[in-house]
Amino acid sequence: MSQIAPAICPSFVVFWHQIGLSTKASNIFSSTHKCKEKRETRDSRDEHDLKTELNLEQTFDPALDQRITHKFDTHIIPWLFGLWLLAFIDRSNIGNARIDGLAEDLKLDGNKFNIALTVFYIPYILIDVPSNWVLKYFGAGHYLPGLLIAWGIVGMCTGFVKDYRGLLACRFFLGLCEGGLLGGMILYLSMFYRRHELLFRIGMFYCAAPLSGAFGGLLATGLAQIRHDGYNRWPWILIIEGVITILYGIVALFFLPPTPSHAKFLSEHEKETAVYRMGLDSHGASQALKVEAEKFSWHWVRMAVLNVNTIILSLNFFAIITPIYSFSLFLPTIIRALGYTATKAQLFTVPPNMAAFFAVILCTYLSDKIKARGPIVIVCCSIAIVGYIMLLVDAGPLVHYGGTFLVAVGVFPSPPAVMGWLANNLAPHYVRATGTGLQIAVANCAAFIATFTYLEKDGPEYKTGHSINVGMLVLSLILSTSNILYARWENGKRERGHRDHRLVEGEEGSLGYRHPSFRYTI
Repeated sequence: MSQIAPAICPSFVVFWHQIGLSTKASNIFSSTHKCKEKRETRDSRDEHDLKTELNLEQTFDPALDQRITHKFDTHIIPWLFGLWLLAFIDRSNIGNARIDGLAEDLKLDGNKFNIALTVFYIPYILIDVPSNWVLKYFGAGHYLPGLLIAWGIVGMCTGFVKDYRGLLACRFFLGLCEGGLLGGMILYLSMFYRRHELLFRIGMFYCAAPLSGAFGGLLATGLAQIRHDGYNRWPWILIIEGVITILYGIVALFFLPPTPSHAKFLSEHEKETAVYRMGLDSHGASQALKVEAEKFSWHWVRMAVLNVNTIILSLNFFAIITPIYSFSLFLPTIIRALGYTATKAQLFTVPPNMAAFFAVILCTYLSDKIKARGPIVIVCCSIAIVGYIMLLVDAGPLVHYGGTFLVAVGVFPSPPAVMGWLANNLAPHYVRATGTGLQIAVANCAAFIATFTYLEKDGPEYKTGHSINVGMLVLSLILSTSNILYARWENGKRERGHRDHRLVEGEEGSLGYRHPSFRYTI
């Protein structure tokens, strides 16, 4: 075919010229030739330009690549794990405090406790996108620990409240301080890791969420035994955990680098290679050699908001986060409803959360191995649905307790998969920053549902809450399947060259994820 084409094309142009359309034909062939030429040379050109700019050798050393990744794993992931562990403990320790006397001492009758939970999410939702926009400006290595210190102070102060209004105020400011953390950590990791290395690293810090349920339950059991100076039981859960958070944030300030090129634990050549490999992984979506060079533009914001992935996966995260939040906040209450004392209920939260801890690590590892996100979400949601059915049926306490295990191992691996899925499919930096922030903001609106799914009047069966969560998981199955089909359809269009016209219609540097070389993750 390649030998036939040169002979056919001139004849075809002559024919068009003979019927008076030679100008139009020349334009068509000129445009087609430009698309084809760009399509064939852009990858090699981008790679050559990056290597030349960064003064790298023409061969990419796999051993060096692995060494850089290992250094990032050892110098960044442990700190993020601690940040997320403390965030989840400080957010959900009010559930532990509730069964250790908070509701009685502050006279939280009716739905007051649920309202206190809801207040947290108002600033948490509103701050997500703006926080991601300023992350790079302030330097993520300082910004994220700064958030930790701020909410540690607020969390500590919560232990000193004397009435319902004080609790509402503390919960509001806690949400304001924590709001930018999750999106910020996703965005931060995307500066260091390539797209199909990213999810396992998200999983390595996100597994702290179920671990916080296990660790937080054990810690709360011990701290609730303290009685001193008029503060008995529950205040010490909040005070001591807040102090731990503040100290951890101060230490983390000195160890987290803002970008790969500022990582003190890398040599100069390792820094250059880290930047180079991220440039190659963008597949034309970013023209900047370093993330520091990317500039904010409302063009990137519009691209993020109008992306089909952003819309579907934001709604998907909304569906998944509803059972996550209700499970974390109400698991002690659910277990206590099975007939256990407060202390035993705290301790019985540990095994399901530990199972979820290992499930997050396993699922995110497999997802990066198969380079797919949607199938993992579908499997996990299906497992969680079975767990909720076990909680709904009229069976003994052992069956219900077994259901909490399946719910835990099903719902906890799903959020990192959905967040990593969107982060993979958005580029460059400010598109990803906006889309990730918007996804988390939309998802956290689910808190207004989650905090009212397990009402005291529905206990001890809580069938309404379980049924709502089943419905949300079914919605997630539908949305995950839809996004897989869309990503495959769009990738097929790009494979066949149906998006190459974008290269000649406008500025290539403004294409971002719309670049014909860029492929969506399914």
